[in-house]
Formats: sequence, structure tokens, C-alpha cells
Amino acid sequence: MISERHVRPARSDDAPELVRLRRLMFAAMRGRDEPGDWERAAEKALRRFLSEPEGERRFGAFVVDADEDGGGAMGPRLAACAVGTVEERLAAPPHPDGLFGFVFNVCTDAHHRGRGYARDTTRALLDWFADRGVTRVDLHATPEAEGLYRGLGFTTHSIPLSLDLPARGR
Repeated sequence: MISERHVRPARSDDAPELVRLRRLMFAAMRGRDEPGDWERAAEKALRRFLSEPEGERRFGAFVVDADEDGGGAMGPRLAACAVGTVEERLAAPPHPDGLFGFVFNVCTDAHHRGRGYARDTTRALLDWFADRGVTRVDLHATPEAEGLYRGLGFTTHSIPLSLDLPARGR
């Protein structure tokens, strides 16, 4: 249940703004802006994910509208977002249904920071995960955001390893 009055579930028409916030997140993480074809593909996927029936959806996104805190009608529509997916893995003793959550996009527009929006949207996403039977949630945090996530109860689980595979079949 969403407890913060200004947080709402994202809709498919929020897709362009969610991509804008994702681009801001990557720019902050990498120290450079990287526009490109990925934005069009991300928007298309977001529209599809957010149009799925709620009972079948494995994709969750929560937002705060920019006008909630006096943002102008001419500026960005969204102030903040938290986005994640439910993943099905093999069941394990602490995870009998094998449902895991992964938070992959939390971002607040620079003009709206310091109001608790990242915390509020992430809490709404965590509630959404819990309502679906998720028993563990993972994320990768920047050093700047680590305190936020630790304040929500996240702990260090393991050192992540990753491998970027080249795209095939494009």
C-alpha cells in the first residue's frame, strides 16, 4: 500500500519522463551524458511493461509528479521515480517461492532533491514487491545513495560480479 500521498504508480504515458530520469541517473553515475538509441528502446519497453494488467505485471514503477511541490507546468513532469522488476529464480530455504526483486532505477530530478522523494518512491516499490511475495530485493548503489538504502534496511549481501555480453541478433 502506498503510504506517501505524493507517490503514485507510473502509467504508460510516463515513459518519456522515466527515460529522462534514467538518463539523468546514468549521467550522475558515469559523469557524462550518454544520449542514444537506448532511449527509444527503453521508452518502448516501458510503455509495454506499464500497459500490462496489474495482476500479471512483473515490472513496478512509482513516481512523484513535479507539480506536487510547485514545479512548473513547462518543466519536467516527474520529479522522481523508483523502478524495479520481480524475477523468478529457483526456490531456496529463505525464498520458498523463488521471487526476488531488483531495483534498477531510482532518480530524483536535481530541482526536486532533498524532499525525500527517492526514499518515498523506493518505499512504495518495496511495498509493491512485498505484496507480490518477493522475499529479497537487490540493487546496486552509488556511494552517494548507499545511506538512503541502508536507512531502508538494505545490507551488504555479496560482492557483485558482472559480465557485459556483446549484443547478438540485432
